Amino acid sequence: MTQNAVILSAGRGKRLSPLTENRPKCLVEIGGRSILEWQLRAIAANGVERVAIVTGFESGKVEHAVGQMRLPFTPEIVFNPFHAVADNIGSCWEAQAHLGSDTVLMNGDTLFGAEVLARLLCDAHAPITVTADQKAHYDADDMKIRAKGDRLCAIGKTLEDPIDGESIGLLRFLGEGGALFRDAMRTALAEPEALKRWYLSIIDALALEGHVGVVRLEGEAWAEVDFPTDLLQAEAAVARFRAGLGMGDAPAQAAGGA
Repeated sequence: MTQNAVILSAGRGKRLSPLTENRPKCLVEIGGRSILEWQLRAIAANGVERVAIVTGFESGKVEHAVGQMRLPFTPEIVFNPFHAVADNIGSCWEAQAHLGSDTVLMNGDTLFGAEVLARLLCDAHAPITVTADQKAHYDADDMKIRAKGDRLCAIGKTLEDPIDGESIGLLRFLGEGGALFRDAMRTALAEPEALKRWYLSIIDALALEGHVGVVRLEGEAWAEVDFPTDLLQAEAAVARFRAGLGMGDAPAQAAGGA
């Protein structure tokens, strides 16, 4: 199977203002590198060579920044012209041709090291797999999950107890998983209000049919960067990458995968 990655980086990230006044969220720097560069280096460290980046706000700046990175591959830029009027389901629609039989899909604001991606590549076996972590308390902005063993039962921001963790915004499609997601997305987009939905609402529906698994990442270094208050946690995650608990400057070897 061909392994590839899709990064959803079309959003502006208004909640990170003023850092995002003139650049998209994915280009906000943490520890001397943009979030996007950390992602691309984690991807490269795991031997994935086919990458599509979905852009929107200030797409030209993303393309320029990628051109300055010393990567072993050249990412394909996929422009989402609907980024200002649709939620991230619109970016998934634009990238649907890249959602194949072995694809990693990630949110553009999820900061993680190579070891996190290696865990997903090693441990994901379901048609669709969501990565999740746990914490003591969950707030309204967390993408919460409910699971039974390694099977996802539900995912959404409005889930109530019992809550078994939160999605970190990193998924893998295997075998028929990409096709299942594409077909469900096309069906959902027939409804006018669908443009305002998160793509994980599609994953929630597929979970009810038993197609979605969970890989748990307790103890791994990662951060979701939505608000200025998230920057300290992001800096701490980067410090762990550089300490060898995630991704440092040298390429790491993936723990497994296809």
